[in-house]
Amino acid sequence: MNQFWGVDADPTAQGRIKGAKPVAVLDIGSNSVRLVVYERHARALTPLYNEKSACALGRGVGRTGRLADANVAQALDAIKRFALVARMMRVGKVWVLATSAVRDAANRQEFVDAVEALMDSKVQVLTGEQEAHYAALGAVAGMPGFAGVVGDLGGGSLELSKITEGSDTDGASFEIGVIRLQDDGNGSPVRAAAIVRERLLQSSLGGLGKGASFAAIGGTWRSLAKLHQIVRNYPLHMVQHYIVPAADMIAFCQDIVGAGSLKGYEGAEHVSSSRRELVPFGAAVMAEVLKAGQFADVAFSALGVREGYLYGLLDKREQAIDPLIQGAEELSVLRSRSPAHASDLVEFSGQFLDVTGTPETAEQARLRTVACLLADIGWRAHPDYRGPQSVDAVAYSSLSGVDHPGRAFLAQTIAVRYDGLKSKAAAPLAGLGTPEMTARARLIGALFRVAYPMTAAMPGILPRIRFEVADGTLSLCLPTDLAFLDGEHLRGRLEQLAGVASFKTSSVRIE
Repeated sequence: MNQFWGVDADPTAQGRIKGAKPVAVLDIGSNSVRLVVYERHARALTPLYNEKSACALGRGVGRTGRLADANVAQALDAIKRFALVARMMRVGKVWVLATSAVRDAANRQEFVDAVEALMDSKVQVLTGEQEAHYAALGAVAGMPGFAGVVGDLGGGSLELSKITEGSDTDGASFEIGVIRLQDDGNGSPVRAAAIVRERLLQSSLGGLGKGASFAAIGGTWRSLAKLHQIVRNYPLHMVQHYIVPAADMIAFCQDIVGAGSLKGYEGAEHVSSSRRELVPFGAAVMAEVLKAGQFADVAFSALGVREGYLYGLLDKREQAIDPLIQGAEELSVLRSRSPAHASDLVEFSGQFLDVTGTPETAEQARLRTVACLLADIGWRAHPDYRGPQSVDAVAYSSLSGVDHPGRAFLAQTIAVRYDGLKSKAAAPLAGLGTPEMTARARLIGALFRVAYPMTAAMPGILPRIRFEVADGTLSLCLPTDLAFLDGEHLRGRLEQLAGVASFKTSSVRIE
């Protein structure tokens, strides 16, 4: 009998991208060792497997200059398991990256040799500048168009880079990681804040980000963002592209630093136990960085060095691909009845906007395209639950390249598409965008409700149908051989669309 990790048959399910070859990154950090396996190496990365072990390799390195034997043993035990996982999942390529703790340790080569023997892959020990560079690329990969300063906070160090027009400059590394600060500050977040202030005085950060955005990367800062969302009753518990005004975040961080720990702090139970005691030190760094740089806001990124490294391996053509559209295309292929229908829907909705004189920015057109790609992903669900389930699939998906207002727009559009104009499925998210975005979501969703009864989600029909506007009437024009589509159901949907679009009447014309 074959062991489950040695079967000859291809284990890939039909819910996976056909022909995709998994790749992985083993990230050996100062606080944790993490393996992430991605479905394929592409612009939009979809994690297949994500596990970490909190080994705290950086504990004591600042004082002793060495990786502690116990921490090394714990890390190597985890890496043995990760090597087996990579083989079971038939990963084509594993990149092994090591950061601050390993590069600063006198006994690093012994550890590196042991890791390479286990993983059968070369370990790349990143310099501080390289770590800053890949962290910056990670922010760019997840937030296309981001401009400002990127900070990646680890256990041993903080890496800073400036992003301009998609490229990073002025990368620098500072020995103010959370584990090192906990050691150097004798467990006091207040002392740690003073250390951060002193070390940042040696940087060129002062005023660098005045009025600009700061992108925050790293597990401790992700935990800080989650805690902020809970305390502020934020409706979307997702870190990626979560934006907070700098003044609000500084006040929040100073409150945590002053408390000294998260014990008894609201929402602390939602922070992982391995991060809980480090969050006050992460808060100390955050507050001091935002103040020193005079930033306007902070945007949290769930994508960092791992994703930035993979992004950097892509050619320029692949880097230019929109990750949101690519990710939505993949979901359409995997979950819709006919992916080709989405292309028809893009043209059909574009013609409607042109004819009705509805203005559309480039970003609005981008989100409309994504909404078309996602408009049929809920068809397998029970009719009573297609709306809520589809809203969840869109709002809480791993899609990157979209901010929270954009997620709210997509969720509201899909809610109307499935449940109609009275849908409440996405109501809690409406406040993340503007009233204008909500109105546009209702319009596009109502348009989808006209399209789907005519096509049954099959391609080739919508290109033969068009809209006309005359004398305050919105008309849907059908060719003669499609006249059978005209009926009470379609006219009711068209009347709803006309109302949302502020037309007095609607009609169906046979041509």
